[in-house]
Amino acid sequence: MNRKLLLIFSVVVCLIFPNFSYAETTANPLKIAFVRDGFVWIKINNKEEKITKTKGVYSNQPEWSFDGNYLMYQKEIPTGPTASYPTRSEIWIYNMKTKKEQRIISDGENPKWSPTKNIFAFLDSGVLNVSDFKNFYNIALGVDDYNWIPNGKGFIASSAAALNPDGWTNPVLYKITLPNDLKNITTATNTVKQFFVVPKTLTKGNTSIPSINASTFQFSPDQKWISFIVNPTASWSMDSDMLCIISSDGKVFEVQDEIILHLDNPKWAQTKNILGYIAGGGRLVFGYKNKKMNITEMPAFTSTNLTPPHYAELGFTWCDDTSIVVSRVKESEWSNDEKKRPKPSLNVINLSTHKQLKITNPPTGKGDYNPVYSKSTNKITWTRKGELDVVGNVWIANLDGSKPKILLKNVSSYSIFER
Repeated sequence: MNRKLLLIFSVVVCLIFPNFSYAETTANPLKIAFVRDGFVWIKINNKEEKITKTKGVYSNQPEWSFDGNYLMYQKEIPTGPTASYPTRSEIWIYNMKTKKEQRIISDGENPKWSPTKNIFAFLDSGVLNVSDFKNFYNIALGVDDYNWIPNGKGFIASSAAALNPDGWTNPVLYKITLPNDLKNITTATNTVKQFFVVPKTLTKGNTSIPSINASTFQFSPDQKWISFIVNPTASWSMDSDMLCIISSDGKVFEVQDEIILHLDNPKWAQTKNILGYIAGGGRLVFGYKNKKMNITEMPAFTSTNLTPPHYAELGFTWCDDTSIVVSRVKESEWSNDEKKRPKPSLNVINLSTHKQLKITNPPTGKGDYNPVYSKSTNKITWTRKGELDVVGNVWIANLDGSKPKILLKNVSSYSIFER
């Protein structure tokens, strides 16, 4: 009977998802960095190795350089009772060839690797800097958030709105160019050009928010469109934020949809100008509802909801231009008892056939969170844990959910290097 059921299931999967049903690959093994028990580790060729010497607090996942030769991680350091902030963030670099780690910056935030070189940018009290590991260079002042332009020759950046006696100013977007030689930078303003002034108020449907911050910049595959999130004041942003799309020349601007932070960031498809995001306002303590997986195709701004009735999404990842894996729960009201809250499972969505299939079944009390597609192996990874757990086990499976197995145990965050 079990064999017969397995055969029937296999046929159904093949009919629904013919492109990758039970697909095994012979790609290179995963190259992973992760945090466990207060240390940074790597796993290469199925061998785990601890690379940091002292235990610490690593609040963000490690990040690989574009060529995989370096690993960057942030270490939180207590500052003492007299400091303005309880901690500062050190930025460290680990050299994969020499197997040595080096503290590069004693206090910095939001570091991001260049997409083309072994240099990285970071913020320090609103100053955007670039470091080549030996020196760092002031690039721009008054920066709230930023991202590299895909060719590595500059940045898209924002300044936050300021509160003046007559009210809030506007957030402003800028484009910043980098010289080929960082030593040629003479001032922190001569390479900065204003790109777009965000309207003071953004409206979608019956919801309006004041524009205070602009963040989370992402370029479309052809670099003709930029998605970003506009936030209101801090507490308000827990309930309502606006996803916006702007053309790379600044001539077309659209308030696309209402979203909230702390679920999953919008992401573009791999090669097509299709933006995926979880739409819907309202923090989760108001209930697991109104969180829909939407896609928007550019330049038509045509949007499609992919979430069936009575379900809500908590996270997603693109597998290719026609398939998405989501972390999904049944809609429910909020409960103060964590055991009564719904736990997510993974579902794969085929955009071509509009078919959907549940591919994981976590045990009672556990959920499958944060799906991440691995291009190098053509497999899906995710974290299985309790809702309030800081650590969990990382699982890996084929894209149809077949042959699942534990990849990493007791991990708080991880990052896969994609060649």
